[in-house]
Amino acid sequence: MTISPKELRQVVVFQHATDEDLDLILKNSITRSIEEGGFFFMQGDEAAYLYILTSGQVKLMQSNPSGQQVNLRTISPWQMFGALGAVRNDGATYPATAQALEDSTALAIQSNFLRTMLETRPYLSFDLMNLMTSYIQEMQARYRELATERVEQRVANALIRLAGQSGFKSGKEAGIELSFSRQDVAEMTGTTLYTVSRLLSDWERRGIIKTGREKITILKPHDLLKVSEGLET
Repeated sequence: MTISPKELRQVVVFQHATDEDLDLILKNSITRSIEEGGFFFMQGDEAAYLYILTSGQVKLMQSNPSGQQVNLRTISPWQMFGALGAVRNDGATYPATAQALEDSTALAIQSNFLRTMLETRPYLSFDLMNLMTSYIQEMQARYRELATERVEQRVANALIRLAGQSGFKSGKEAGIELSFSRQDVAEMTGTTLYTVSRLLSDWERRGIIKTGREKITILKPHDLLKVSEGLET
């Protein structure tokens, strides 16, 4: 698979990069393909590479010593992930695990290489800082939801957020299709599989969503938004 500089400029961090910068990045990257269910890296591994997803979907998840998992974010094509090693040179490790939700391919760039580029190209550093800031703001919003909102609001907000990040129009019916399981949604919202299943079954009965194997289709986004805002229970 050949990637062009124009395609690489879709990455937020590289939107102001020169053609020469992009050619240099492509020459110093390798392609990695991971089958569905496989891993680009594991939590605690040395952060030797950062990745640009070119196809598929990847979820970033974090686990505690007892094995409980939290889904932090879903990565879609042309998004960067695993970049901690590019901003820290003190033996940084990945703070999360990156698992392919479907067959996925990514460009792998050595963290040390990108760090040397950041040192001499302030526009790359600034765009990376903007990306990190957006992630922090998203985490703050999710923490606020956990602390202040009812579980049905949290689940509705998670589906709306996923629709904006990686949803696509269903080819069979009018709706926004999400390639996520009920367990994925439970991990994102700090609740149980039972609770998520109960809520989704109720919303499906009311025609707000439709569920399938490893997927959820939003049929009535406006009604789901009302639930997220606490306007109905």
